[in-house]
Amino acid sequence: MSETSFTLSQLQSWMQNALHAPSGVPKNQANAMLTSHPRFSGADGLAVYQRSFFLRIVSCMRDQFPALCHALGQGLFDDFVAEYIVAAPPESYTLYDLGRRFPAFLQSNRPDSADARETWIDFVVDLARFERQVFVMFDAPGAETTGYATLQTPDAALRLQPAVSLGSYRFPVAMYYHDVRAERPASLPPLDAMHVALVRKNYLTQTIPISAAQHLFLQTLHEGHSIDTSLSTLATHTGTPREQVRAAWETQGGTRDVWIKAGMFVVA
Repeated sequence: MSETSFTLSQLQSWMQNALHAPSGVPKNQANAMLTSHPRFSGADGLAVYQRSFFLRIVSCMRDQFPALCHALGQGLFDDFVAEYIVAAPPESYTLYDLGRRFPAFLQSNRPDSADARETWIDFVVDLARFERQVFVMFDAPGAETTGYATLQTPDAALRLQPAVSLGSYRFPVAMYYHDVRAERPASLPPLDAMHVALVRKNYLTQTIPISAAQHLFLQTLHEGHSIDTSLSTLATHTGTPREQVRAAWETQGGTRDVWIKAGMFVVA
């Protein structure tokens, strides 16, 4: 190390920047900052850490976005990750939070223009959004310890459980994701709007395709409203008589029963 004195905070900041943006560290600067070894210089030692850091980061990102990696190809995916960690360096001590800003990064750094959007980039952004939500569900607060509602639970006592996530996408990204995970052939799907509810019950996450109307109903519940209020909102929005909406909800073996069995509700 050089004779110049640095505080611990300065050294940590320099090392962090050197790992996040390797190309921004001149070799002579690394040699001045780091102690050399008879067999390799300070710059050589830093290069080992830089490569290891990136390999660890990109490995975690592939685990968090496996379908996106498949869609882009590993080489292009890794290039996006390299740009991402420079623009949005890790902020947390845990790699769990690593991909939180990745969908927004992809949207903000689109290679197309606002006047000529390319369909495949829309798909990439939507797929990243979906995969992030799937990943978050693993550690999201749930109802595993408190229990779930049953078919006998009255509507007035039904509330969405914490581990329910709603999403709207321009493509059937959930189908693409599950094809990739099941190692089935998967290709770029056509534009076809899809609404999805992710539900974790007993530590297993399931994907439930839902209609636009069902999405509105669940979103109203998610905002803290009751079943009764949510049904009324749905009736008003769709122009359907309220009695008809409630009858469809209460049909034996219908949506209410299916969603309760899926673990979507808890007792308020």
